[in-house]
Amino acid sequence: MRHVLPALLLVSSMAVAADGPQLLKQQCAECHALTAPAQTDVERLWSRKGPDLHYAGDKFQRAWLVAWLEAPTRIRPGGEFYRHHLKDGAEGDVIDEASLAVHPKLDHESAEAVADALLALRVPGLVESGAYKGAAVSATIGSMFFGKLRGCAACHEDAPGKGGVSGPELHTASTRLNADYVYSYIKRPQAFDPHVWMPDAGLGESDLQRLTGYLMQLKSGAKP
Repeated sequence: MRHVLPALLLVSSMAVAADGPQLLKQQCAECHALTAPAQTDVERLWSRKGPDLHYAGDKFQRAWLVAWLEAPTRIRPGGEFYRHHLKDGAEGDVIDEASLAVHPKLDHESAEAVADALLALRVPGLVESGAYKGAAVSATIGSMFFGKLRGCAACHEDAPGKGGVSGPELHTASTRLNADYVYSYIKRPQAFDPHVWMPDAGLGESDLQRLTGYLMQLKSGAKP
């Protein structure tokens, strides 16, 4: 018996570890690119069902990823491509909530296995390790920089209901994303996809640190 229990635990552990990549292919591959896509034109961006995940290990924090896979919420208020989800409203275009797909949930064990499989997906050199220095940023200056000076609020929210809805929300960035990923994506968005519409603002080092720091200081649900 003393030999059986460790063996069973080992088998169980190996089974869970083996399930991650399999679940990823079975449940995620239809909507997400798990390897670098061969087609990188604008038409692919317009028609894809979910964000690319082939650099998920460079992008996400594990604790957030596991929790989100168990209870997914919408990160992009307007859907993966907002123009597919617009309808006429009394004062202009509004998001047609009924057209937005609901992401499937996973149980805790599956969520952990899939998260680990996702975190193994990395692209060497895509994210500058250690680039973000972590200096404190004035919330007032950061908010002004985000909203008025750099126009980030045209597409992104830095508080629930405050900002644009075509891009992913950023008030959850501090728990959802790795800081070096945020820095690297702002610095060179076209390195992640040559046709992504996120503009390369040509920010200098101090501005990259300021904007990354502001986003990483935001707490979900708090007013900036």
